[in-house]
Amino acid sequence: CIRDRKYLILIWVFILLSISVQAQTYKSPEKIFKKIEVLIPMRDGIHLNTEIYVPENMQKPLPFLITRTPYGLRHDKNGFHISLSTSYRELVEDGYIFVFQDIRGRFKSEGKFVMLRPPHKKDDPNAIDEGTDTFDTISWLLKNIPGNNGRAGILGISYGGWLTVMAIIEPHPAVRAVSPQASPANMFIGDDFLHNGAFRLSPSFGYVALMETSNIVTPFRFDIYDTFEWYLELGALSNVNKKYFHGKMPTWNNFMSHPTYDEYWKRQQVSQYLKKVSVPTLNVAGWWDAEDFYGPMKIYETLEKYDTDNKNYLVVGPWRHGGWARSSGKKLGKIDFGSNTGVYFRKNVQSRWFAYFLKDKGNLNLPEALAFQTGINEWKSYDKWPPEKNIIEQKLYLHSNRKLSFNPPGENEKYEFDSYISDPACPVPYTKRPIKGFWQGAQALWKVEDQRFVHLRPDVLSWKTDVLKKDITISGRIIAHLFASSSGTDCDWVVKLIDVYSEDYPEKEMRGYQLMIADEVLRAKFRNSFENPEPLTPGKITEFVIDLNSRNHCFRKGHRIMVQIQSSWFPLIDRNPQKFVNIPEAKEKDYQKATQRIFHSKQFPSYLKLPVVKEIE
Repeated sequence: CIRDRKYLILIWVFILLSISVQAQTYKSPEKIFKKIEVLIPMRDGIHLNTEIYVPENMQKPLPFLITRTPYGLRHDKNGFHISLSTSYRELVEDGYIFVFQDIRGRFKSEGKFVMLRPPHKKDDPNAIDEGTDTFDTISWLLKNIPGNNGRAGILGISYGGWLTVMAIIEPHPAVRAVSPQASPANMFIGDDFLHNGAFRLSPSFGYVALMETSNIVTPFRFDIYDTFEWYLELGALSNVNKKYFHGKMPTWNNFMSHPTYDEYWKRQQVSQYLKKVSVPTLNVAGWWDAEDFYGPMKIYETLEKYDTDNKNYLVVGPWRHGGWARSSGKKLGKIDFGSNTGVYFRKNVQSRWFAYFLKDKGNLNLPEALAFQTGINEWKSYDKWPPEKNIIEQKLYLHSNRKLSFNPPGENEKYEFDSYISDPACPVPYTKRPIKGFWQGAQALWKVEDQRFVHLRPDVLSWKTDVLKKDITISGRIIAHLFASSSGTDCDWVVKLIDVYSEDYPEKEMRGYQLMIADEVLRAKFRNSFENPEPLTPGKITEFVIDLNSRNHCFRKGHRIMVQIQSSWFPLIDRNPQKFVNIPEAKEKDYQKATQRIFHSKQFPSYLKLPVVKEIE
């Protein structure tokens, strides 16, 4: 016992010494940097508010690391940018001249703010956009901030990631490396505002209120605690302007006046501007990003077409929106990934990336695609994404008795379809109630919630496999093929791929847990064209193809695979009247019940096409 006590004392001494060493090693930003505040002039005379943090004791010239944002420059108690002591801490240790800037028309910057301002037309030499503002900023920095090595890197998350993409369309020669993280790519197809033509109501309403009601970040004040009730009482979309925005919010007005994939949306689509890879690019995404997962994957995919010099890279981890920068990354809600994935990314990927390209430091030695494989919780390296080696496309079919199987339905199916009634007056919630304000949609953990909160609702259908006798791993794109009909002339289809945990799982509270692995929605009238919507023929069996995007997940032995299908996801997605109308102009009377049928017969076999990893013998 005495010996054990001595060992415990030694362990505690070691822990205390370690903490002391860490405390001595870490220096707060005000002890490292000289802060410079300046209004940098742009080519059209507008000035942008910029904070520059120059290390006091530079041993050699350093590169600039630039982050531009519409959300304001947040500070610690000493007035230094909060990122220096949080998400950029590993970068601070490496040594950079950090630059943070309010974009045009936001906070202390002059000019007019335009949300997601499209790139300027090349035939107008005096035109401005976010790319020209970044270019002009770098030119000024090189001339006016001594001690720089003539190189610049750019990074940002979400809107900041999009700003990073805008900067590489016509990059400044000094830009040597960028990292667009969770950048949107197409707001109509798969990012913040719409998915496959289905309007993301709560994120879009909340974001417009946040960004356009004033020059600062001002969340909308809901007068009902449960915003599910608030949006339900709101009624038709036309009531937003009647009751709240009164036609004064430009972006909301654009949402309402552009209900199809027209030039307004197409001009914002970033892929069309990415015709070369002139700057090494590290794209970053999170498997459970509720806002912008489609975007970074699409940007990587687009750049890959032009990547002749191996400059285009991708990292995908088990994160929510921006989670790689804001947390250790060990857990997401109740899901434990067994290691600090966020710390790993910041230290072993992001820091190495910028050090290599901006300071000629170390060896890059990164795979082109680094993707965390959930289920077994391991980082996996790939020569491209989605991978093609050892991948077999297999169809997972829906059957009678709510069964899933890799065997197609035959003549012995007990019945050929399952059905439910979808009622816009009683929509399926996308997350557990009460739903608390806008940030419940943008930042909460609803993507990893246990889906049993809607399982067995009469308007949610579920199919699942038998208990798996071996691991099944999927790596790549998941495509749902639904043979379905509706009694209405329009509807929504929401498809979820779910990992059902085993009943003997070591953690009791996780037994039977329904973890959503992939999900997506399709507004049925856009099934053939996003530009030209078409009504459904009531009762007609139609094939709907829904891209659930890509995943890297292992369904473990003893688990089950589940598919859930429903026709509302409220208030994440606005209510579909289930009648072919221009929804922004729909009246209360247009909202009607509809009978939905999902077919699983030999003639009409609904299935999910999965990229199954071949077992290596």
